[in-house]
Amino acid sequence: MYIINITYKASLTIVDEYLKEHVVYLNEQYKLDNFHASGRKNPRMGGIILSKISDKEKLENIIAKDPFKINDLANYEFIEFIPTKTCDELQFLAEE
Repeated sequence: MYIINITYKASLTIVDEYLKEHVVYLNEQYKLDNFHASGRKNPRMGGIILSKISDKEKLENIIAKDPFKINDLANYEFIEFIPTKTCDELQFLAEE
């Protein structure tokens, strides 16, 4: 799985102009089962997305559709992560 670390490189005023489009994009990815968790960083300087997609190129192609990426508002860091232990509710994320 991957942790996608998003760091804004534009002001929050500009980011907020694209926030509704970004949420539509996120909702679509959840429906496709591409994302499993996401949210803002605190302080608000970006966000985090968790994805069980193991193919980095496929994931990069999905992220390329994010309005924040399309409009060059953020940098994206892809951190490969192998969950070996989870709580019961997140067992579906664990490697077998």
